[in-house]
Amino acid sequence: MTSMSSWRGSLARTNRTAKDWLAEWWQLLHLGAVLLLLALSPSSYKRDNRLVLARHLYDNTAPILTGFTVLCALISLVLTRIVATTALSYGLSHYALQVVIRVLVLELIPLTAALFVAVRCTIPDGAELAGLRARGELDALRRQGINPLHREVLPRVVSGIFSTVMLAVLSCVVALVVAYLTVYGFGLAGLAGYTRLFGQVFNPAVTLIFVLKTLFFSLAVSLIPVASALYGVASETRTSAELRGLVRMFAVILLVEVLSLVGNYY
Repeated sequence: MTSMSSWRGSLARTNRTAKDWLAEWWQLLHLGAVLLLLALSPSSYKRDNRLVLARHLYDNTAPILTGFTVLCALISLVLTRIVATTALSYGLSHYALQVVIRVLVLELIPLTAALFVAVRCTIPDGAELAGLRARGELDALRRQGINPLHREVLPRVVSGIFSTVMLAVLSCVVALVVAYLTVYGFGLAGLAGYTRLFGQVFNPAVTLIFVLKTLFFSLAVSLIPVASALYGVASETRTSAELRGLVRMFAVILLVEVLSLVGNYY
């Protein structure tokens, strides 16, 4: 009888955990759908909302753009030199740039940009939103006739998406330029071959996967911390809110990365 009761209790706890897990992900999907509709609604871009959105776009992009781009340029320079030297020693120099483009541009830079924006911007934004919720400031906005989703949530999500895409695209361009200069120098002699190589790597299927991966990375790092802040337990501390968002975000990023690798190489 005791073992039967223990088994039933364990099954009940597992059932509750599964329901909570499904409810959390449903809330995330619902929030994403609502914010998509708000982003397409002209009423979301009234003057006050535009000012808040512009402030978040600047705060989440400008302070980190230069530093991240310089860091990517240095990493691109070092990695390209290592790969080119190693490939030359094995007589495989014609594969060096292709390896650099595939590893650096296709895989590392979008992932690094997403994680960088998450740590520097979106997870702190989510914790800040959790603090506003705990202090009742979101309810105060509702009583004033202001939709908190318009004023506080949508600007943070949009700025996170914009920052991730901006960092990824700009850093990829810088990495491609640095790779060319490292191998061919400042002349134009290798431009035709480099352009042809780039086209061979970025065929339509790979380009589509790259765009979708960058988009889903930006959605993951922007939506999940905000959802954790809005639907988390009110008694959670700032650190707890950040950790919950971090764990869920890493799970989604890992899933997207695995799917992109399967799409590119299988």
